Amino acid sequence: MRFLVRTLITAAALALAALMIDGIRVDAAGPVRNTFTLIGVALVFGLVNATLKPLFRRAGGCVYWVTLGLAALVVNALLFLLTEWIADALGLPFAIDGFRPAFWGAIFVGVVSWIVGLAVPDRTAS
Repeated sequence: MRFLVRTLITAAALALAALMIDGIRVDAAGPVRNTFTLIGVALVFGLVNATLKPLFRRAGGCVYWVTLGLAALVVNALLFLLTEWIADALGLPFAIDGFRPAFWGAIFVGVVSWIVGLAVPDRTAS
């Protein structure tokens, strides 16, 4: 249930990012297709973050430390671009027009996910 809630909230954050940030688009025909596209992209984004983000943190631990965590912003933007590439390969009409929109989109989705993480507690927290 928690996975479904987080996926839907990430999809909503992606929709808001597409509305608010120039260069991020969902080009599906109609609101129902947009919704399914956003859910698909949210699943891809969650999978990319769950598998690759920890690897980057371990491999670049010193870089994260030296840059006081600013390298994480670049890594998040690159993972967001990777999500767009995978979504395109899967035929999902989701597009990001370069690094700058990916940078701001990753920050936006990350902040929304963090806020939601406060509201949706982990199972291990109990």
